Amino acid sequence: MKLKLLSRVSFSLLMARWKQTLVAAVGVTFSITMFIALLSFMSGLNDLLDGLIVNRTPHVRLYNEIQASKIQPIQLAKKYANSYNFINSVKPKNEKIEIYNSAAILKELKNDSRVLGFAPKITTQVFFNVGTIDLTGVINGIDPIEENRLFMFKEYVTTGNFMDLKNTPNSIILGKGAAEKILANIGDVIQVTTSKGEKMQMKVVGYFQSGIQEVDKVQSYASIATTQKLLGVPNNYITDIQVKLKDILLAPSLAREFSALYDLDAVDIQTANSQFETGSSVRTIISYAVGITLLIVAGFGIYNILNMMIYEKMDSIAILKATGFSGNDVNQIFITIALSIGIFGGILGLVFGAGLSYVIDNVPFNTPALPTIKTFPINYNPKFYFIGAVFSIVTTYFAGYFPSRKASKIDPVLIIRGK
Repeated sequence: MKLKLLSRVSFSLLMARWKQTLVAAVGVTFSITMFIALLSFMSGLNDLLDGLIVNRTPHVRLYNEIQASKIQPIQLAKKYANSYNFINSVKPKNEKIEIYNSAAILKELKNDSRVLGFAPKITTQVFFNVGTIDLTGVINGIDPIEENRLFMFKEYVTTGNFMDLKNTPNSIILGKGAAEKILANIGDVIQVTTSKGEKMQMKVVGYFQSGIQEVDKVQSYASIATTQKLLGVPNNYITDIQVKLKDILLAPSLAREFSALYDLDAVDIQTANSQFETGSSVRTIISYAVGITLLIVAGFGIYNILNMMIYEKMDSIAILKATGFSGNDVNQIFITIALSIGIFGGILGLVFGAGLSYVIDNVPFNTPALPTIKTFPINYNPKFYFIGAVFSIVTTYFAGYFPSRKASKIDPVLIIRGK
């Protein structure tokens, strides 16, 4: 009965200044709407940018890097064991970039429960022969099926079918920029020369576009068998092993483990893409900061309105306390008013936020650099809506709590005597 009475009093005070109440509710609604839309858009943008790089990057890459030996012969000589050796013009080790015993390594990775999958790869520098001009490029020899399964390869093949690499002998998918440089159309046959002079006629079966223009000017893809044939190497020749893990957080530790176990160089995705992760984190922090600032500003609006309401309703509060309402009851009345504004405005904000996100999601976004992207990116993560709802309630609660404490301490005798 008491709760029902308090609710009726709260509603009466709320509607007595309905215009100010509406303004406060609109402030909360606007804040939640922009909070949801901003976070959804920025998170979608982060997913898009991460997808361009991170999704195309293995969690762990195993390879042989040609570099100078860490231990030089003179350091092994006992005669100079206690001497300082100054060595000039150190040359890289005389070894190949291919991964030795690759079949055994692939078998071990296949049986590793932490590994989701792997894709062997061959990377080689070539020249695209255009008349008397040689344009530099890179051919990536891949297994099209595994490359697509682990790294969504087909989403970046904008023209042609990625499976043509497997089904068409001596075929190649050119980066869009490289195709424009050498004026190669689908179905054309181009000549490719390796750094050692081996030449091959290859048929263009598609265009590849990663979204990074400088990469698309040099990158191209062929099957592993075609690349091995181009290089004149046996069918067990590979230069890279791209590993996808079940848990990406294990990448740094597994990179070190695989490097020591297989005597190979290894780089994890966090190291390879640290600059992109930093950019995503900064954008996310900015989005949360702006959204929370909007909610706090709305909270101050509610605080000011309740303060004014208390000032104008001194007589009503005095009468309530004189007729038996306790300070705690008055406190609950004004907190109820604040929460009512927060809940009503918050619900509308969530609805309008989802609507605005949907509108942004359908705004055309066409750029030659990203042909697969047709609209602005939006991430409809329920977490954003939950955070917005909780924060609107918390903000409005505190916006009502401090004025309600003031109202609960009013001495009805002084107010009535003053009147």
